[in-house]
Amino acid sequence: MPVKIRLARHGRKRYAYYHIVVADSRAPRDGRYIERIGSYNPNTNPASINLDLDKSLEWLSKGAQPTDTARAILSYKGVLMKKHLLEGVKKGAFDEAEAERRFQKWSEEKEAKIQAKIDGLANDQASTVKERLEQEAKINAERAEAIAKKASELAAEAKAEETPEVSDEAAAEEPAAEESAAEENASEEKQAE
Repeated sequence: MPVKIRLARHGRKRYAYYHIVVADSRAPRDGRYIERIGSYNPNTNPASINLDLDKSLEWLSKGAQPTDTARAILSYKGVLMKKHLLEGVKKGAFDEAEAERRFQKWSEEKEAKIQAKIDGLANDQASTVKERLEQEAKINAERAEAIAKKASELAAEAKAEETPEVSDEAAAEEPAAEESAAEENASEEKQAE
């Protein structure tokens, strides 16, 4: 019976997550499986992978063949690295303590890369939010300035409408007053003569 390590699809349409399973290669994709060894959720950023390293290593050593996607996931989590190191121990290249030390070093470097990516994504999101808030504040300030300018123009127009009516009436009265004053002066001069 050929055994495969592969993904079994779950979840709703366009929002799938996967179980990492060990199954007979002749079984349907989402059908019967021998053992579930983990899960994979590509909907998060970075993708969430939960994997039982010991079980997956055990099945690989028994001869289970991973599919391409499952191989990429196993490589990402370090299962293939650990298998490679254990084969080196079997050949006598180094001892088991050295293999464990190398695996721990590799694992720490990998975790540092993942954490750096998470931090970078968080910083990008924070800077994007900050930029949007700054742009919104700028737009709000421009709108408030435009509204204040329009309000002052309307107030000036209203004041100008009130003032010219008064000044027009006053201006019309002033020449009439001047004319009547001039006539009075002329009549007074005639009487004085």
